Amino acid sequence: MTTVLVLHSVSLMRSALTALLQTEPAFDVDAAGWMSARENASALHPDVCLVDLDCPGATSLLEGGAGNTAERVPVPRAGLVVLASAGRPGALRRAFDAQALGFVDKHSSAQRLIKGITEVAAGQRFVDASLACGFLEASQMPLTTRELSVLARAAEGETVAEIARRLHLTSGTVRNYMAAATRKVGARNRIDAIRITQGAGWV
Repeated sequence: MTTVLVLHSVSLMRSALTALLQTEPAFDVDAAGWMSARENASALHPDVCLVDLDCPGATSLLEGGAGNTAERVPVPRAGLVVLASAGRPGALRRAFDAQALGFVDKHSSAQRLIKGITEVAAGQRFVDASLACGFLEASQMPLTTRELSVLARAAEGETVAEIARRLHLTSGTVRNYMAAATRKVGARNRIDAIRITQGAGWV
């Protein structure tokens, strides 16, 4: 029996994924929201955790918010399976960095999801071929870690002064990072740069 923990911030989607996976006799399925993710994962010791990368906050959950590995969702046995979209290379890269083993295209069939979970539970890597282009784009990420952190905070509505204070930088340095990021992604301005990077799943 493969124990699967479905993690999703939206109750309806959690229920739908759980119901779908419960049709597989070999799966023992449970579900949890973001707030109880670590508690449930620690208590259940699932063989596989399933996370939808397009769900708001998913990559932060995998990364432990500010990159604190101690706060990541523990996947104590076989691994992590993510539902992904090819058009969001940043999300794919961040899931890969969080040591995900399974990458299932959200537009594929239920049987592909079941197959992905089964293979990851057996300790194997599973990647839908349709996500290959997304992984290629993910390897060509143009922004530095600092540029991404500045854009991420700007996306949350922080001012230049607030970002500078939080990151222990001068306001001029923050503006330089923003200008560099805007140029690198081919954006017209800061707002456009945020839109582009959010759409790609980088922030």
